[in-house]
Amino acid sequence: MTDTKASILVVDDDASIRELLHEHLSRVGYDIHTAEDGDQMRAHLKTFPIDLIVLDVMMPGDDGFTLCREVREHSQVPIIMLTASSDETDRVVGLEIGADDYLAKPFSARELQARIKALLRRAQFARVENPRYVVFDRWRLDTLTHDLIDEQGNKVSISGADFALLQLFLSHPNEVLDRDTISGVTRGRESTPLDRVVDVAVSRLRQKLGDQGKDPKLIKTVRGAGYLLAATVNHAFE
Repeated sequence: MTDTKASILVVDDDASIRELLHEHLSRVGYDIHTAEDGDQMRAHLKTFPIDLIVLDVMMPGDDGFTLCREVREHSQVPIIMLTASSDETDRVVGLEIGADDYLAKPFSARELQARIKALLRRAQFARVENPRYVVFDRWRLDTLTHDLIDEQGNKVSISGADFALLQLFLSHPNEVLDRDTISGVTRGRESTPLDRVVDVAVSRLRQKLGDQGKDPKLIKTVRGAGYLLAATVNHAFE
């Protein structure tokens, strides 16, 4: 799959937005499906191979948060959420439950296209990572299934955004990564001074790793500089 041949599902109850995105994204080469609610979304996901979902937050019936959680129970397909422009809470909640990126309404179709391209490239890169396993601390990361496996063999599935962030840390163990580096890799752009998304992403990954509390041991905060993964990293094919 190349990014311009990807299959994208747009889920929004606003017919004008569905039509606009269908026209614009089809014109640049994507295979576009549209759904006006959760039921239509589920039907499309059962019928077609979808490479990325553009999901509105505010919809009648099941809202975008509910649908995002539902998708994350069985799939790591990249999700971009469309949120109210003035409500940061929507953006933070969306990322906490597994969305990969957000875009505030009103938005530019070209900006959405750029976000889609970045996420699809990240997903494509993740699929060709080799060797299969990365071993660190008490964890083994399966780069094929995106599962975190602990010492007892228990599996924790992580979203595409969490996976990209963890891979970034694992590629630079014991190095301080600044917020712009983290934001650039996980979201395709630099962070802004008031942007909480990087902090939320790190907090969510810590939760997955059981590294919570006032003094995290694995992903450390370096005040004024960024974050650091304090671990030895090894690789394995089996």
